[in-house]
Amino acid sequence: MLARPNDGVSELAGRLSCEADDVRAALDELSELALIRPSQQQDGHLHAVSPDIGMEILLSRQQAGLIAQQQRLEESRAAAARLIADHASLRSEAGGTGVEQIVGIDNIRDRIAVLCRTVCREIMTFAPDGAQTAENLESARPQDAAVLARGVRLRIVYLDSLRNNQPTVDYADWIVQRGAEVRTVATLPNRMIIMDHSTVVIAVSSDNTAAGAVVLTGEGTVTALCALFESVWASARPLSDAVPINAHGLSPQEQSALALLAEGHTDEAIAKRLGVSPRTSRRLAATLIERLGARSRFEAGVRAVRQGWLEH
Repeated sequence: MLARPNDGVSELAGRLSCEADDVRAALDELSELALIRPSQQQDGHLHAVSPDIGMEILLSRQQAGLIAQQQRLEESRAAAARLIADHASLRSEAGGTGVEQIVGIDNIRDRIAVLCRTVCREIMTFAPDGAQTAENLESARPQDAAVLARGVRLRIVYLDSLRNNQPTVDYADWIVQRGAEVRTVATLPNRMIIMDHSTVVIAVSSDNTAAGAVVLTGEGTVTALCALFESVWASARPLSDAVPINAHGLSPQEQSALALLAEGHTDEAIAKRLGVSPRTSRRLAATLIERLGARSRFEAGVRAVRQGWLEH
């Protein structure tokens, strides 16, 4: 609807190769999420709300139930990040302003280096890749040291899996000693860097963050992504804090793994989301299935809901 604002139900069904009833059901859900509304210009038509606004609406609604709805919020954050990236591509193709596309890891690193030299106040980063390679850590040291030496506030959110990789923990401790702030969460949406609340570098694909990125400077988009970062930061744990265990004896990583397992994700997909190896993902799944006394993934999901480990 963002790309084809004049299409009706039949046109959307044709483009998506689905039934008109499926489109109507999707429109009902979008309406409930306040992502579409009746058009003020064309009677009987629906208007797709810009992701800049829609994302703010979704986050404000879901933050109200942050504790009880943590897993659902993480999924919405990921969807919102994908929506922003997709919308940025549409705007770029249409000749919109405030969007710069970058292809290739070398070009991405060069662009980030240029932005880091001019940042004045703060850098906020999502690092969802789990344990970092020795090459990445060494290449980041001079840049991070220079930024911190200028008095720039540096906040980074890593995945909880970082805590199990000593070289990455050592690096995190190194930048914390120089003034950075580091926290961790079980899952993150997409790789993202926000500079001075005015420029955002975000990966186009969460599956391959090195393939390409977009630089966003539109005020509405940047404001929404800053709000996204702050909501994740508020629920994240400082690196120095022990990982909390809930009433069922589950860590945040195990809670997220269980939710993804119940949703039917493969070991490889779970590994990607948690920033761990497929082998670790398989071990987590096997341990959770055994603890629930289940014989299959499906049964584990059913038992987890019945025992209160997961919401319906």
